[in-house]
Amino acid sequence: MNIAGIELKNPTILASGIMGTTGAALARMGRNGAGALVTKSIGPVPKKGHNNPSMVELECGYINAMGLPNPSYSGFCEEIGIAKSKTDAPLIASIFGGDSAEFTEVARGLLSSKPDCFELNVSCPHAEGYGASVGTDPDLVHEITASVVDAVDVPVWVKLTPNVTDITSIGRAAETAGASAVVAINTVRGMAIDIHSGYPILGNRFGGLSGPAVKPVAVKCVYDLYKALDVPVIGVGGITCPQDAIEMILAGASAVEIGSAVHDDTQIFETINKGIDAYLQKYGYSKTEDIAGLSHEMI
Repeated sequence: MNIAGIELKNPTILASGIMGTTGAALARMGRNGAGALVTKSIGPVPKKGHNNPSMVELECGYINAMGLPNPSYSGFCEEIGIAKSKTDAPLIASIFGGDSAEFTEVARGLLSSKPDCFELNVSCPHAEGYGASVGTDPDLVHEITASVVDAVDVPVWVKLTPNVTDITSIGRAAETAGASAVVAINTVRGMAIDIHSGYPILGNRFGGLSGPAVKPVAVKCVYDLYKALDVPVIGVGGITCPQDAIEMILAGASAVEIGSAVHDDTQIFETINKGIDAYLQKYGYSKTEDIAGLSHEMI
């Protein structure tokens, strides 16, 4: 299946931040059935991230505040090369920066490693000066997207934050700037406090909520974006089983990214793909594209 210029083996994609820090880990997820692979977000300079604790498991998912740790683009090119040599799954480089110049610098710096696509992280909720700090402003999203699109010769996807009043305005800004697709959503701002000490649990105090709790938010964002945009929408947020993926596709997702669920099951891609195939067969559809956005026709 071809989505936004990328030929996918199936509609499941490894989300950024999970098993994406090394080429070997990325390749492993490709062997485990992921249709495409997104790297950990890579920036212009080395960054160690926030102090621990940087992740906590809750009854409804996870809250993390990693702080975008990464070795910089110059230190990550080799890992992309390793991944591409060990799997035929498309490799999508997630990148971040504080402005259009930094995003473009990172994209150009990674081009030599031949990623199949770039995913612009304008949505991380817990890294000051990056991510959602720029991704809540449509004008900045347009400027950043246009700059990277002009600088590279591969598709550019833009990952959106749900922490805005109207996600479609951010999606339209990315689309008009030349994005090939939008990805929705990144994590929802959240916090956890230890009731015995009174202190916030995370080293950064607050972070981003992922897992089952955010799925209804993600489904609504995908539904709205599908209705508002012409470019494909990639759905992500709280997908843990075939039913979750199918729901996201019915809302309008052309494909889905899976993140938190990989913590519990690295074979999740195969499980979800088999479930999607069984659903298509049961209801008489031949391919995933046949059900993308189907819920819009039920009104």
